[in-house]
Amino acid sequence: MPERILVAVAWPYAGPRHLGHVAGFGVPSDVFARYQRLKGNHVLMVSGTDEHGTPTTVRADKEGKTPQQVVDFYNQEIRKNLRDLGCSYDLFTRTTTANHYAVVQDLFVRLLERGYIFRQTMMGTYCPNCQRFLPDRYVEGTCPLCGYDDARGDQCDNCGKQLDPVDLVNPRCQICGHTPDLRETEHFFLNLPAFADRLRAWIENQDHWRINVRNFSLGLLTEGLQPRAITRDLEWGVPIPVEGLDDKRIYVWFDAVIGYLSASIEWARYIAGDPDAWKLWWDAELRPAARSYYFMGKDNIVFHTVIWPSILMGYNEDRRVPEPPLNLPYDVVSSEFLTMEGQKFSASRGVAVGLTDFLSRYDPDPLRYFLMINGPEARDTDFTWAGFVRRNNDELVATWGNLVHRMLTFTFKHFGMVPPPGPLDEDDEALLAAAAAKFDEVGALLDMCRFQAAVKSVMALAHQANQYLDHKAPWATRKTDPVRTATTLYVILRVIDDLKVLLCPFLPHTCQRLHEYLGYDGTIAGPLFFREVTEPNDRTHQVLTCEPDTWVGRWAPSELPAGQALRQPEALFTKLEESVIEEELARMTAQVAAQIAEAG
Repeated sequence: MPERILVAVAWPYAGPRHLGHVAGFGVPSDVFARYQRLKGNHVLMVSGTDEHGTPTTVRADKEGKTPQQVVDFYNQEIRKNLRDLGCSYDLFTRTTTANHYAVVQDLFVRLLERGYIFRQTMMGTYCPNCQRFLPDRYVEGTCPLCGYDDARGDQCDNCGKQLDPVDLVNPRCQICGHTPDLRETEHFFLNLPAFADRLRAWIENQDHWRINVRNFSLGLLTEGLQPRAITRDLEWGVPIPVEGLDDKRIYVWFDAVIGYLSASIEWARYIAGDPDAWKLWWDAELRPAARSYYFMGKDNIVFHTVIWPSILMGYNEDRRVPEPPLNLPYDVVSSEFLTMEGQKFSASRGVAVGLTDFLSRYDPDPLRYFLMINGPEARDTDFTWAGFVRRNNDELVATWGNLVHRMLTFTFKHFGMVPPPGPLDEDDEALLAAAAAKFDEVGALLDMCRFQAAVKSVMALAHQANQYLDHKAPWATRKTDPVRTATTLYVILRVIDDLKVLLCPFLPHTCQRLHEYLGYDGTIAGPLFFREVTEPNDRTHQVLTCEPDTWVGRWAPSELPAGQALRQPEALFTKLEESVIEEELARMTAQVAAQIAEAG
């Protein structure tokens, strides 16, 4: 029976995106969603650009624009990047919609009424030079726990501990470098300690989580949760639904996690055409309940295993309201960090490869492949140009692409169709059986979000198929034993068809082309497109969406029929010259020099 799967993807903030970002939230979530759709499940994949907070206002001041102009530009750029990369969102939206504001304010009011949000005076960090209160992430200094020099005011990226700006040693304003003052200000707090016992019982029961996610989350509870401010002294953000607070806004980390729910509601209303359709993925009282998978980098674990579940627990308490109780996360799929040539990604220091820049010069599938087979799934990994070129040339071109191109070219030239086979021998049966078995083996790995092991398993089948061809040598038997040749080609095309489906979640663009070369119509990895949404306030915005109901692929062994006409094939992948490595390293060196010159 088909299941309902919510794929909730971390919201990228509205600024330039680089390869390190999509290694965590972008490609893994799409591989998972595509697999679940091929399996026949009902998937709802949602996210959008995170557009509030001081980073936006600072960038707006720097560029001489309004915050809205800044986020409009980056929302459009990120939507295009994700479409070109092949991320198959049912809805990729933004946090500056009327729908999102309404959902965030509703949850805020519900938690406030139930006593889980309270008002309290706090000491805020104020930069007298910038003449503004600073958000936590815009205060940097030395971590008091591990001594890391570039800790942020909300969290230390080195030891992973939660912090407050007042905890930092030698704090400095990230914008101008001056030492901030501490000034009294009143804000609303989320009472996280009230949920500690429930959170611990819930997390301890999640045996299927990745060990780093589970242990890190339990560690936070052992250290002790503290109430956390959810409003800030800002003018750009979701207004607080309490009178007299026009100079404050709901803080971005509180409103962004609610985006998973608001995006689902927006999808139901404007894409599905059924305002209640979102409940099929969120209503905890429906049986069997839908499973929700959250994808992010490891610096966002706390928001998805502690803060968002606390918000949901508080919301679910009072069942006098007509809305259904909402599902807690089933799995929190967190990736580690991707570094760049041995250094931490840093756009400000020029150590980065922008997604727009990358996709302007290289095809998306080789990047998706690299990030899955060498990505930071269980440990920090490094993106190197030498590694990217090697994976592209030795694995995609030489192993998989060459198998496809030489066999389809040979068969198209001499038969023009899938040849009718003669009797299958032991080798034929063994290869077909191995290919059929891969669907259960790879599917089990993908269900557990073990993407690296899954793609390696598929590539092992491609190696096996090449060995079969070397042994059978249909090019040598074409004139001496045409029946044997036809049988070999029939078997290898069936296995290529299997590999097409098995690799489709990872390589959707090239697998779609292969689908067509094999003589099929329709799409197994349907197109992604932009669609306009007009809200009741008559404001229109564009979203990224797809139509998976029109996809024809199935997670099942090939049924490629003998006699099916083939189409003229072309190479799936382009071999990269070794000179690419030096060219790209020189480009990065120039970027670093430019950033240093600008800063100095």
